[in-house]
Amino acid sequence: MSDPTSPPAQDATSATTPLETTTLGGGCFWCLDAVYRGVEGVHDSVAGYAGGHAPHPTYADVCTGTTGHAEVVRLTYDPGVVTFDDLLNVFFSIHDPTTKDRQGADVGPQYRSIVLAESDAQAEAARAKIAELDAEATFGAAIVTEVERLETFHPAEGYHQNFFANNPGQGYCAAVIAPKVSAFRARHAHLLKPNRATPGTTGAT
Repeated sequence: MSDPTSPPAQDATSATTPLETTTLGGGCFWCLDAVYRGVEGVHDSVAGYAGGHAPHPTYADVCTGTTGHAEVVRLTYDPGVVTFDDLLNVFFSIHDPTTKDRQGADVGPQYRSIVLAESDAQAEAARAKIAELDAEATFGAAIVTEVERLETFHPAEGYHQNFFANNPGQGYCAAVIAPKVSAFRARHAHLLKPNRATPGTTGAT
């Protein structure tokens, strides 16, 4: 018979670490989405727009560079499996955070490097990571990544979601995204979901 003075045992659900969210922008959101879908502990990745002023941005609007929005992904993750620091390490390894409003051939404020923190702790961690990388001269140039608090996230149109897996034959996917995903898998193999470890898998969740 159980001791009535003992605290009730936690069930599996209540003992589970609560999921958290964060929003990151580092160039075309198709690239970030493809990478983060392969990270163990990331439960969801939604491509969208944030950091701007237009109330109902569309892809066409954001591509003009006049709405103030960046292309971003909003990640839902289990901090008991993958830490925010892990996500930042991936983030800074898959884009160039030293080029303002630009990633390669993609030019405009919509492609800027930005962390849209969803808590004070995330903002502090992001600023600390930037200071650390700058102090180590990791990139050979100053990091220009913006750190702001997320105000509003606008999910992108449906065809942008999981774009890499859904459009393997598309030119941009083959020329830009696939090499970036391969480089991520090689560098962060310890963070991969088990079914993402095989080269050539696109990884949809």
